[in-house]
Amino acid sequence: MSVVIDTNPATGKAVAELNETDLATLPGRFEKARQAQRIWAAKSFKERAVHIKRMRDYIRDNAEGLARVVSESNGKTLVDALATEVLPCALACQWYGRNAEKVLASKRRSGGSLLFANKRTEIRRLPLGVVGIISPWNYPLSIPFGEIIMGLMAGNAVLLKVAAATPAVGRAIEGIVEAGQLPDGLFQHIVGSGSAVATAFFENGVDKLFFTGSVNAGKVLMAQAARTLTPLSLELGGNDPMIVLADADLERATNGAAWAGYQNAGQSCGGVERVYVEASVYDDFVELLAKKTRALRHGPGNDTSIPVDIGSLTTEGQKCTVEQHLEDALAKGARIEAQSRPVGDVENGYFLPATLLTQVTDDMLVMREETFGPIIAVTAVANVEKALEKANDSKLALTSSIWTRDNKKGRALAARLESGVTTLNDHLYSHGLSETPWGGWKESGIGRTHGPEGLEEMTHVKAINWDLLPAKRNLWWYPFDRATYKGLLNALRFAFPKNPLQWLGASLKLTPFLVWKMFGKQK
Repeated sequence: MSVVIDTNPATGKAVAELNETDLATLPGRFEKARQAQRIWAAKSFKERAVHIKRMRDYIRDNAEGLARVVSESNGKTLVDALATEVLPCALACQWYGRNAEKVLASKRRSGGSLLFANKRTEIRRLPLGVVGIISPWNYPLSIPFGEIIMGLMAGNAVLLKVAAATPAVGRAIEGIVEAGQLPDGLFQHIVGSGSAVATAFFENGVDKLFFTGSVNAGKVLMAQAARTLTPLSLELGGNDPMIVLADADLERATNGAAWAGYQNAGQSCGGVERVYVEASVYDDFVELLAKKTRALRHGPGNDTSIPVDIGSLTTEGQKCTVEQHLEDALAKGARIEAQSRPVGDVENGYFLPATLLTQVTDDMLVMREETFGPIIAVTAVANVEKALEKANDSKLALTSSIWTRDNKKGRALAARLESGVTTLNDHLYSHGLSETPWGGWKESGIGRTHGPEGLEEMTHVKAINWDLLPAKRNLWWYPFDRATYKGLLNALRFAFPKNPLQWLGASLKLTPFLVWKMFGKQK
């Protein structure tokens, strides 16, 4: 059996060893999951919520240990891990535990026409069965855990595969779920290669796959899923714009840019990468953001007694990508306006300074692709129309933000931005709002997680329809004859009359025929 070693990217030291899952065991694992899922689906929402509450309490009681596991596995600081990983997990338990029943309860659907006045419809949300989750290394705890809770509250079994770079976090998730005392086999953690596990999921009939990762990997999964028509939910990243209007509070805007651009070493698919500032306040914005960038400290962040703002990148490959994007920008004329300063030993980790770039152009990689590192590129625009044009000129469309003191104007402009989420005077936080849907347009993915929409993605939609009064036949059933033909014409004119007189004539002819056809005895 192969051993997977989890290495701290900030120090280069091994922090955990896990056994890779033998994929030959997947058929048995799926069967066990399906047996457990039948037991779980029979429970009420309130009964399921009791188990979820136990997980929430475990997170509360073990918050510091969970934050440390995330920090050592991913490279982010302890503060970052606590704020953006551990806390959102507890919030997810609370919101889905309380709201899943309301969102997924059976609902009556009102009729659409008097012609179907005898029909009644109920919409039910049924569990999918066994859902697979393949999660990334940038938020190795909070991204998959929210989906796990959604899947469980919807009545499903869950098979999780965390990123190969952060397997120790998967083991930490095992501990949280174990505290929930679920039926044996309902949740299972798979350790191994993402592509191999995804293939095994499809081969074993996974009912839906939730994937967060790169655009290229998402396209490969779509091609695989097409062979069996397996549904997918894909969140594939972003190159997110921030628009700063002339009336913005620049102190808040620069604080927000620094947070959303540099947090998690810039490894946030919903973080700020491109900033478009109206020309009249551009110089002031850059001056303020440069000052804040220089004040930031990057280094190992696993000791809260040594203040550090930004940890390491998580993989060597990502560090190389960010360096390539920076070199491309500098070669094309960009200027480094400011950088953060190192704290502690940064020689053995994948550290890069937070970097503010100006004099950027639209052809640079930092403006066209997802850099996924601690780089913010700022450019001036003549007006908000030009900012919107440039912001929407991207194949990625996950999140965006507008900064203005005028919320009414901001909301109107937000509706014109092509992204799954637009925030006003804030950025990079809505993923932590359990009640808010998360997902993007274009190549940022398909489907939604979080909120009512995320719960609904974990279910089949089933319509159940019946008659209020017992009828012998419907208007359009056999026999087909002249009377039926005229009855259907009168039904059409009754439903869509060109004037009141036509409606009256059609109703007088339709009513006796309808009663006779539906309730009378015919030879």
